[in-house]
Amino acid sequence: MRTTSNPVFRNLPKQEGNGYASFGSATAGASQVTQQFGQPQYAPAEPYQTGPTSRAMTIDDVVTKTGMTLGVLALTALVSYFLVNNDPGLASPFVIVGGLVGLVLVLVATFGRKMDNPAIVLAYAAFEGLFLGALSFMFTAPIEAAGGVSASVLISQAVLGTFGVFFGMLVVYKTGAIRVTPRLTRMIIGALIGVVVLALGNLVASFFIDGGLGLRDGGPIAIIFSLVCIGLAAFSFLLDFDAADQLIRAQAPEKAAWGVALGLTVTLVWLYVEILRLLSYFSRD
Repeated sequence: MRTTSNPVFRNLPKQEGNGYASFGSATAGASQVTQQFGQPQYAPAEPYQTGPTSRAMTIDDVVTKTGMTLGVLALTALVSYFLVNNDPGLASPFVIVGGLVGLVLVLVATFGRKMDNPAIVLAYAAFEGLFLGALSFMFTAPIEAAGGVSASVLISQAVLGTFGVFFGMLVVYKTGAIRVTPRLTRMIIGALIGVVVLALGNLVASFFIDGGLGLRDGGPIAIIFSLVCIGLAAFSFLLDFDAADQLIRAQAPEKAAWGVALGLTVTLVWLYVEILRLLSYFSRD
């Protein structure tokens, strides 16, 4: 399996085999990639062996588990938003607690190899919903209070934009318009590392300089940085789809769909935050 930008998918099992229908049949097969790059891209491996009470994962399992995960996230985000709207003092605690616990759960799932644990995945969705609801309020409430675009409009635009990008990249992947190759993977991962380094540098600089490096102050540089982040998140979906595709082909156990749901949700959350942040820049007076 090709390396993906999503750390959750990087720690999922990496076997190849014949299996169920997957995200898209237009993806280049192992033999095509071998011919193109001169060496095999997948290590020889046998398909997963499923027990008498288990079955191989299918695309329906991925859709169902992802839908459940996003449903929990959306519900807790709504509750979080309305609680913070009634008591703005809850915003910072919700963002800190939700963000930190969500990060810890992702790390536990990734490095503890518990991506297929539904309790961890759904708990992540709940705490990430707590984080997103409060963060959405913090981004949009000041704009609405200043007589700008209403919070509900901004949030709706961000949600529509997020799923628009998601389904757009799914079509791109399914039709094979952009093929997931080792070169593309390396480019995306390299760009992601660069973005993380810049974001950390901006955070450190903000302790000493007002506005830091200008990556999050709403100025021209901040707008460009957010656009780059949105573009990287969009291309990351291609790598995520490919990683999930390989699991289905390898006849991974049904419970592996929870790991796929977690990986896709992590990317969706990042994309939503960046789109909402960008919208908030343009909505300021």
